[in-house]
Amino acid sequence: MAHIVSYVYILSAALFILSLKWMNSPVTARRSVLAGELGMLMAIVGTLLAFKVFNWEWILTAFFIGTAVGVPIAYIMPMTAVPQRTAMSHACGALAAALVGTAEFYRANQFHEILPTFVMVPLMLETLLGFLTFTGSLMAMGKLQEVLPQRPITYRGQNLTNFALFGIAAGLGVWLIVNPAQTWIFPIFAGLSLVFGVLLIIPIGGADMPTVIALLNSYAGLSACAMGFVLGNKMLVIAGALDGSSGLILSIIMCKAMNRSFTNVLFGAFGQLQVAHAHVEKRPVRSATPEEAASILDAASSVIIVPGYGMAVAQAQHKVRELFDSLMRRGVDVKFAIHPVAGRMPGHMNVLLAEADIPYDRLYGMEDINSEFAQCDVALVIGANDVTNPAARTDKTSPIYGMPILDVDKAHTVMVIKRSMNPGFAGIDNELYYMDKTLMLFGDAKTFVGEILKELPARAAA
Repeated sequence: MAHIVSYVYILSAALFILSLKWMNSPVTARRSVLAGELGMLMAIVGTLLAFKVFNWEWILTAFFIGTAVGVPIAYIMPMTAVPQRTAMSHACGALAAALVGTAEFYRANQFHEILPTFVMVPLMLETLLGFLTFTGSLMAMGKLQEVLPQRPITYRGQNLTNFALFGIAAGLGVWLIVNPAQTWIFPIFAGLSLVFGVLLIIPIGGADMPTVIALLNSYAGLSACAMGFVLGNKMLVIAGALDGSSGLILSIIMCKAMNRSFTNVLFGAFGQLQVAHAHVEKRPVRSATPEEAASILDAASSVIIVPGYGMAVAQAQHKVRELFDSLMRRGVDVKFAIHPVAGRMPGHMNVLLAEADIPYDRLYGMEDINSEFAQCDVALVIGANDVTNPAARTDKTSPIYGMPILDVDKAHTVMVIKRSMNPGFAGIDNELYYMDKTLMLFGDAKTFVGEILKELPARAAA
């Protein structure tokens, strides 16, 4: 039986690696998900075969409860809420790891079992990372759902307080490693870890949520990896290491996309400049009606659509698909430009456009599409703000200076669908909106695109 379990674990690990590999492209993303699901199923079955199970009723009960909760969520959850659901998944996974570590700690003390240092070190890491990721992910979910303020919540000496709190929690963890019999310390250690998770996330603004989501994913993976060492389960070590490393790499990619460092994301309170810019003198902009926008699109030979969080909020992806189809039938070359940090999580725009069945070969990353804006007749921006702001190139005083952006301002004509002139997550005006070539299309993205669609057939008939 042990040999069979080993083979099952090897196949599971291979499927996890292939799943990450296939996630690199939208074309193979579905295959990636299936491979990951199959790998996890095999890992679970292998674990049940490897260890004697004395309480099948508890396992089956948990299985059916989890299924009863998970399946409806998968069907009911709108695509716009995927970032929040992802944060909740991180919270649940991290809490599970932390509770397993807690149970193992008290089990060993109950039976007067002295756990070796090699086990106690990962056990403390598992619970510390698990508990802080649990509350941190809940805070991230609250910000994404707008239950909590999206702006950074800051106070004097915040970073010093956070570091001190983390230092105390880590110190207590070391104390428990040396003196595991001091069980009264553990609740304090766990409580400080939970509080630190809250304080770690509340000073982070909505603009940094893509990076934070990836970082929390890394923490949850590392907690699971540590749990593998505690339980002596090689599969958990492999799966957790893959999750932790991939989340960290994704966080690095996100930071590079914003030209920012981890320390700036975690401790910079990015996004708090909204108040400072709230009283900036209003500048004139040019606006257009749906009829005028339809006329410009109808006359174009090439259009690049830039989706952003405004498209997600309005749930306009299906209307955008209709616009895409209508323009393509007219012989217009339509492409989509995707910025790495557009939306609230990595790949948010890709997920929404995939839901609307936009062809994969029409989705272009920033590096591939930027050279085409100069030859483009119309750039249609739908709810994207900071990732299209030319100030990132020119204004050294801007908080987004140096951040790679989509070169929308180089298109012959720019049209921006936006509810109002309110600034984006960075809290600064977008210089793109005041250019002579830019037309502001004020309104809800779904409604405005629908109005454009109504005008396009009439113009075609004319």
